[in-house]
Amino acid sequence: MIINDPSKIEARSMELIESELAMPIADDIKDIVKRVIHCTADFDYAENLAFSPGAVEKALAALRDGCAIVTDTQMAKAGINKKAAAALGCEVHCYMSDADVAQTALNNGSTRAVASMDKAAALKKPTIFVIGNAPTALLRLRELIDSGKVAPALVIGVPVGFVNILEAKQAIMSADVPYIVAQGRKGGSNVAAAIVNALLYRLTR
Repeated sequence: MIINDPSKIEARSMELIESELAMPIADDIKDIVKRVIHCTADFDYAENLAFSPGAVEKALAALRDGCAIVTDTQMAKAGINKKAAAALGCEVHCYMSDADVAQTALNNGSTRAVASMDKAAALKKPTIFVIGNAPTALLRLRELIDSGKVAPALVIGVPVGFVNILEAKQAIMSADVPYIVAQGRKGGSNVAAAIVNALLYRLTR
């Protein structure tokens, strides 16, 4: 039977995911895992997603307080539900296309992702960092954390690829910050946005 109602499509998708999960998922993270599987059709995320102790609770507290959300791609920013974010007083930022970020990267011989993390570090409110593409953003975040220049409310570390990916994810997992990380090479901007949306929906639906 063909289902045309968008809300019914999503509900049925979640039912199918629930029925096909091959392993039990803790209740406090199940909605996040299921939403990532929903956007990727990849059940590996049931095992690949790693959560630091208390990460979800700390992220929800930050969102309730209207924290900033900073992404490393315009695609991830576009995928985050702005209405849900705005309902909590949260603003979503991506600095990758900013002229000053491009100039800083050129001057320093760095990637724009690195320069965008430096710009985000100047925000005067708790921040959730959402990294779905650039491992250099995660590596720079670790440097900023270690130097005391930033204390993330949460780091979502799910860049996809082959170079620097494993090292960057491990750098965040070994830092003293709340994190949700997709272990291994998988990830992407869609995964990053899905995790943010799962957190937002828990507070706004």
